[in-house]
Amino acid sequence: MSVRIKFLMDESTGASVAEYLRRAGFDVLFVGETMQQADDADILAQAAHENRILMTNDKDFGELVFRSGRTHAGVVLFRLQDESQDNRVRMAQIVAGEYPERLPGNFVVVTEKGIRVRTRLKPS
Repeated sequence: MSVRIKFLMDESTGASVAEYLRRAGFDVLFVGETMQQADDADILAQAAHENRILMTNDKDFGELVFRSGRTHAGVVLFRLQDESQDNRVRMAQIVAGEYPERLPGNFVVVTEKGIRVRTRLKPS
């Protein structure tokens, strides 16, 4: 692993994904263990404060980032047809294993068909 990444795993993504990433050697906090039922804005703020990539299935985080301009350290949004735990783990494995250098500071949308990276615009 060339890029050292820390994740904050949203409850919507699931404990199985958090456990997989921990076993793979990543530093992962799971919202279900540390911030149960927290507001999305608070979750995003905590991830930014701790320089953690937020991994989620909740598209409301896109609203917070793009419409509200909230600060973030990076967001990975799963938009999967197959929402099974096995598929979420498989997609997390691909994202964390093959794209770690593209996650920090960016908004990444993950589907079974591909991965789209929206880079953070630099202020002029």
